Amino acid sequence: MKLQGLEQSGRQGKKDILVTNNPMASIQYHSRFLIDFKDTNTLGILTRVRNLIHKGHRLLTHPLSGSIKPNETMYKSVLITGISGIPDPQSVTIIEESVLTAQKFQEKEIPEKYLHDMQVIDLALINDAIK
Repeated sequence: MKLQGLEQSGRQGKKDILVTNNPMASIQYHSRFLIDFKDTNTLGILTRVRNLIHKGHRLLTHPLSGSIKPNETMYKSVLITGISGIPDPQSVTIIEESVLTAQKFQEKEIPEKYLHDMQVIDLALINDAIK
């Protein structure tokens, strides 16, 4: 399930939300979480998560998990709460620092032959974090 315009979906609060640009993660977790799929880069996903955190969602996984620099992968998946409320200071601090970190790196041109591998790596990272 792909949700565009999550704020107006009316489904907010029922399930936790996986914000991702990884088709593999979207497929694997579509029945367990709400999927907020965006066709964007890593910085775009982190910015989307930041916007939701400022609306009161909380981080459930760290946005910069793993030892992969934000410019070394095209895919990022971050799990946040489905229920929003008062912005959580810790979540705000973590996501703001993550966005700043990602902005420090210039995006690299990544050959298409590596995209599948990057999806697999991002999926493994989010699988481990969810466990």
